[in-house]
Amino acid sequence: MSKFLFPAIVLVLALFMAYRVWNNHKLGQENFKTGQAFLQQNSQRSEVTTTESGLQYEVLVKGEGDVHPGPKSTVKVHYHGTLIDGTVFDSSVDRGEPIEFPLNKVIHGWQEGLQMMTKGDKFRLFIPSTLGYGKGGTVLSRQTQRLSSMLNC
Repeated sequence: MSKFLFPAIVLVLALFMAYRVWNNHKLGQENFKTGQAFLQQNSQRSEVTTTESGLQYEVLVKGEGDVHPGPKSTVKVHYHGTLIDGTVFDSSVDRGEPIEFPLNKVIHGWQEGLQMMTKGDKFRLFIPSTLGYGKGGTVLSRQTQRLSSMLNC
């Protein structure tokens, strides 16, 4: 009997893992389709601008600065990140503490969006999954206020 127990366990585990891979792939495809539909509808709003890469943004507040950070700059921002269904996934605002980071160490959508901003600007970025965490991910919305930057362009 023990001769068959080990192969049976291996078979069950292999089937379980195959199901998880298939289910994750299916969920990724659904997320991508939902995200594309959202971005298409969102692009029709007059206050939303879409860049060549597909990043969408809305200027909420125009700051007083005129210097844009470069790809290697370190920036300090306050942000509130949500999924398109409104679920908050991260927020420096909720923590009460802005965050500082080098631009080249974050997702591409944030790199592109923050380089358009000057000190004091407040944007809402709509980041396609391809500029975020990959095609299987969801569209992200980040309301971001740029507080300062240390330029190292």
